[in-house]
Amino acid sequence: MNAHNRAEEIEETVDVDVDTAAVSQVEDGIRDFVRNDIAYLRRPPLPSSEAAPADPAAEATVNSVNSLIQRVAGTSLAEIEKLISELESLRDLLHAEGQRVQREISGYAQLSHAAMKSTRMIADNVNQWKRAADGLRNS
Repeated sequence: MNAHNRAEEIEETVDVDVDTAAVSQVEDGIRDFVRNDIAYLRRPPLPSSEAAPADPAAEATVNSVNSLIQRVAGTSLAEIEKLISELESLRDLLHAEGQRVQREISGYAQLSHAAMKSTRMIADNVNQWKRAADGLRNS
């Protein structure tokens, strides 16, 4: 395995580890959010005059989960955009190569046609010379 392939493999492993860590953080955040949400539902309801302001810990957890989701989605979107860019470049390359191959085929077809015409002319000339030689022998 050459150094370039090894470097790509290490980079992919690091990317997978970072993605796995980010996914784990998102899952932990969601778990905390759900626990807090369930704990809130299990509490007895407060009378309307005693309604408490929103729980800052739950808000922080929601913000944390949102931040993690945006980071993971941002990484995914960047990868998708990079892939789209690479595919567009590949499409352009394939289109250019297709045109080049068509030009080559056209050139070969013209060359083949010219070779056939030349061969036909040579065959006709040889045929005429043979008839002339046969005519001279017979006379």
